[in-house]
This record gives sequence, structure tokens and C-alpha cells, in this order.
Amino acid sequence: MRDLIARTLAWVLSVLAPRRPGRHSAAHLAPQPAPAPVSPWSRPWSSPSKEEAAAIFRQQAETTMQLGVIRERRRAAALATLGVDYPYTYNGAPFPASAFVASGVTA
Repeated sequence: MRDLIARTLAWVLSVLAPRRPGRHSAAHLAPQPAPAPVSPWSRPWSSPSKEEAAAIFRQQAETTMQLGVIRERRRAAALATLGVDYPYTYNGAPFPASAFVASGVTA
């Protein structure tokens, strides 16, 4: 008897409840149309403006300068472990590059 009541209740709810297309509906399983391929020739070439290009080059120059400073510091540290004085200078350094000339290593 419980089984009959449960089946009847399930049937009544399925009839009265609105159906939404979900994951298990036939609408979901239907094949979706493939998007149309976009041709690269359908629009003109877009390039950065003069100001944008200048900003990109300025940013790259700053990054390159920072990497050069890091590379020079690492080189000076590696040579210092070998006991060699490297003429490493920077803005505001207490010793100029000429102070290192006596050691025999030149830049």
C-alpha cells in the first residue's frame, strides 16, 4: 500500500510541478550548433598607438635596467666568494669604480 501511495504522489507532483529544461532533459542532450569560425581577415589589423608603444618600450627599458643591476650584483657576489674585487658601483656608492683598478680586474 505504501508503494502505491508513493507512486501516486510522485505522479501527481510530476503533473503539477512545472518542468524546467535541465541537465537530464532532451533539450540539454540536443547537439548545439558550432560557433561560426572567425576569420582573422574579417577586421583590420589593430596595432598599438604611438603613445601605447612608447609606454611599452619605457616599461621594458626599466625592467631591463633592473635585471642588469641584479645581474651585476650577482656577478660581484660570485667573484667576491672567489676573493676577487669586482668594480661594482651604483649611484651614491661610497667608492667610485676607479678605487677598484688597483686589484687588476677591470669592467
